[in-house]
Amino acid sequence: METRVALIGIMVEHNESVDKLNALLSQYGDYIIGRMGIPYHKKDLSLISIAIDAPADVISALSGKIGRLKGLSAKVIYNKTDKTALV
Repeated sequence: METRVALIGIMVEHNESVDKLNALLSQYGDYIIGRMGIPYHKKDLSLISIAIDAPADVISALSGKIGRLKGLSAKVIYNKTDKTALV
């Protein structure tokens, strides 16, 4: 099955769903390349970046589940699949 590399950006505005987020990320752990979290105390936010290599439907499912968690928002950036299009 073809996979895609994507970056999921997550903004945590309220900590009430962080445990659910961590459980979701553990479920999809086989696909996650890396993860970086940055607390931004000045704005009372946390910013999380998830690098993932997975089939498009898996990426979509994960980002959708994250987006439904209370106090979180998520956006996905996909790589370009046709590298010749960059030439």
